[in-house]
Amino acid sequence: MESGVLTSGSSVVLNGTPDDHLDLPSGERPIVLKFGGTSVGKFAPEIAQICLSAYKSRQIAVVCSARSGVSKAGGTTNRLLKAIEYATRKDSQKVPMHDYAPIISALRAEHIEAARCIASSEISQRFQANVTAEFEHVEDVLTTLRNVEVVDPDSEDQIVSVGEKLSSRLLAALLEDRGIPSRYVDLSEIIQFPVPKYLSQKFYQDLSAVFGQHLCQCRGQVPVITGFFGRIPGGLLQSLGRGYSDLCAALVAVGLQAAELQVWKEIDGVFTADPSKVPTARLLASLTPDEAGELTFYGSEVIHNFTLEQCVPRIPIRIKNVLRPRSAGTIIQPQTSQDRDCYRSQRPKKPTAVTVKSKITVVNVHSNRRVDSPSFLERICNILAENSLAVDLFEKNECHVSLALHSKDVFVGTSHGGEKKFQTQENLLQKAVAELEEYGVVDVVHGMAILSLIGGGLKRSIGIAGRFFTALGDNNINIEMISQGASEINISCVIEERECHRALNVVHSELFTYLD
Repeated sequence: MESGVLTSGSSVVLNGTPDDHLDLPSGERPIVLKFGGTSVGKFAPEIAQICLSAYKSRQIAVVCSARSGVSKAGGTTNRLLKAIEYATRKDSQKVPMHDYAPIISALRAEHIEAARCIASSEISQRFQANVTAEFEHVEDVLTTLRNVEVVDPDSEDQIVSVGEKLSSRLLAALLEDRGIPSRYVDLSEIIQFPVPKYLSQKFYQDLSAVFGQHLCQCRGQVPVITGFFGRIPGGLLQSLGRGYSDLCAALVAVGLQAAELQVWKEIDGVFTADPSKVPTARLLASLTPDEAGELTFYGSEVIHNFTLEQCVPRIPIRIKNVLRPRSAGTIIQPQTSQDRDCYRSQRPKKPTAVTVKSKITVVNVHSNRRVDSPSFLERICNILAENSLAVDLFEKNECHVSLALHSKDVFVGTSHGGEKKFQTQENLLQKAVAELEEYGVVDVVHGMAILSLIGGGLKRSIGIAGRFFTALGDNNINIEMISQGASEINISCVIEERECHRALNVVHSELFTYLD
């Protein structure tokens, strides 16, 4: 079998679904490499070299996000969305208020400039022609949007998908330029079967099977795959949010029954704390899926939950650094129920990591009635849900409820001009507080953060919780709320946001540097 390319033996598809009984030897299974937008935007030649090295020994498939620059705000996807907004936003005379042409012109120029790293003039010219054609199509769609009041999801998807298309075309061109037989694979119209209103796990299983069947046609070539897939009723971006390219990579890995999914970033892997804030933070060789999920939810950008949900049953996920490809990174190993039971029976020596989630607001409801009434708690939750407010931590006693909410902008709809409307959580919170005051005195505390200690079996670790809270108290860091018990791998508390940096270092020193 030729190294680096997918062959007919990489996946077996029967009646549109993978054969559950197929059990290929690990050495015959491909590795899926997922590259984020910042990496593609800043380190495309380095990515090509990574792919070349992997290609020499294994079958590979590559998934790309849209290119970004220094920040995601200035990335391709955000600017394409801004162009849509400019095309549809009109004044009282229905005259466009902004010209989107400079945005498209700048994006076109940046992608053409990226071709400079392609040595072959023939391959470079072909890529540049593709760039020109894609942006001509974008301009055609934007022109039609000038005459509508509401942007339809299909038009938005046609425009937004160009980011992933061009990053994938660029990488495919770079691989071809380095002698690797590559094939650009566009998944933006791959879905040709009925899509349910609610995207269930059954839908994702069917979609991964379709991905696998489609990609196995790339015999003798390395597929370079758009992280954008469709079409999804209501639009991919509106249905799934910005994590769709991570989900795509996971579904590709499942469809190809990959030996491993590698997610490449600009950091060596997952650390015991944020290394930019805690100088003594150490790289973790491995994590459990549960630990990775908790770390992601409570502030660490480990891996998107979409990716974990699809890969956890059988496929390892490895996080690696595009600038240090020889580093082993951090691997998230799947766990069977037997593995999990064995892990739970062991008493851990120390926690796995400490993380912090900022922009937290605490809402305290002091009631003159017992709050353990089911109807009371139900009404509190309904008020928050009706105002699009999600609760990160919840604490109650006989006459008091405390809620920790993560502050963010919330999408509430589309205006007549096609512009997406967001409300700040503060606006929604004020409305919710007015409703909550029917049940008691309400006070709101802003500028807080959730400090979380993560680790398998923390609930059974004698003395860890005590050392965690003592370390904070000894350093005069006040605790507003405490949460332990909802998860056996997480101990969390709410502190003032201005103390985040100091709290991370205090806890890390006490529980990671000096803990025997």
